[in-house]
Amino acid sequence: MLKHKNVILVLGIIFIASNLRTPLTAVGPLVSDIRSDLGISSAMAGFLTTLPLLTFAVLSLPSSKLGTKIGNELAILLSLIVLTAGILLRSAGGSAALFAGTFLIGTGIVVGNVLIPSIIKQKFPEKVGLITSIFSIAMSLSAGISSGMSVPLANDLHLGWRQSLLVWFLAAVAAIIFWLPQIYHREKAVKVAKPASTVNSVWHSSLAWQVTFFMGLQSFLFYCFIAWLPAILQSHGLSMAKAGWLLSFSQIIAIPASFIVPILADRLNDQRSITAIACLIYFMGLLGLLLSKNMILLTTSVALIGISGGACFSLAFTFIALRSNNGAQAAVLSGTAQSAGYLLAAAGPIFIGYLFDYTQTWASPILLWLFITLLLLYAGLGAGRNQSIFPMVENK
Repeated sequence: MLKHKNVILVLGIIFIASNLRTPLTAVGPLVSDIRSDLGISSAMAGFLTTLPLLTFAVLSLPSSKLGTKIGNELAILLSLIVLTAGILLRSAGGSAALFAGTFLIGTGIVVGNVLIPSIIKQKFPEKVGLITSIFSIAMSLSAGISSGMSVPLANDLHLGWRQSLLVWFLAAVAAIIFWLPQIYHREKAVKVAKPASTVNSVWHSSLAWQVTFFMGLQSFLFYCFIAWLPAILQSHGLSMAKAGWLLSFSQIIAIPASFIVPILADRLNDQRSITAIACLIYFMGLLGLLLSKNMILLTTSVALIGISGGACFSLAFTFIALRSNNGAQAAVLSGTAQSAGYLLAAAGPIFIGYLFDYTQTWASPILLWLFITLLLLYAGLGAGRNQSIFPMVENK
């Protein structure tokens, strides 16, 4: 049973998790309005999703170091303040404010992305699966809500896309409030004793690279869907509002998988079987998206994509904890995996935008995604092995 102090910490984690996707998933359903208002191309619209991923790639390792220097709790508080400022700036003006605010949003999100797995491993070493499940559910549920509400807020309530996106600063403020108790209870930042070569040597571990590629490829697919699934659905004849709600549905239906998979993975000695099942469901969903001719098949395909996406996302963070021995190691692996992984993922949305502009068909992007799921399976079969990265590295 969790102590009172730990209950407060879990609540803080939930509110932080609710901000790690919401400011980004709210954008996808509004891309058409944003493009029309600002006169930007499909590729530039894709860059709205790519920019935070580039920020994740560049700042993941520094985020890990920041947590070590000033403490994870204070680092996360500062990141939430930056996130709030970014949400406000994004809705403050034209294209320059849009992209500058998006950059700040990415800067704020990356710290939580990197340090929350470390906090989970450090504070709840015997409950990694359960707390990761709660973390994943909060992310999926909030992402689904923001995707579904964006268009109604913009059109039905006549807020426009700027005010529709601005609404989510309230969630960031709530996260700051619920995280403040952790500043009072925080532990002093200490330098962790470890071999000087550990961080650099992680890059020479095949298992670390497999965890990294799994993180990157599942992120590649997720952020491509967030950016372009509404447009694909509209090409099938759905309205912008219905496309937004289907994107929301894909996030909400991911919740059961986000809850069950980390707990199951934590109990299994080897996670390769569960990884294979998740990737197979992903492949089936994408194939259905390519071939669907009616609403029932289209909805089923989106549901399969959502379920498998939730499973793969939670597996990616679970791998970071399971392939490490303690919180400090998890922070190193998290920063390393997310730095390289998000660099890979960053290519996704903008490349898909260019690919559609060139081919004028969504079949080409979907075929590419089918191939990516095969690469995801290959990386996951390696990352799911019952091994720890750091003994492999440090004993070399």
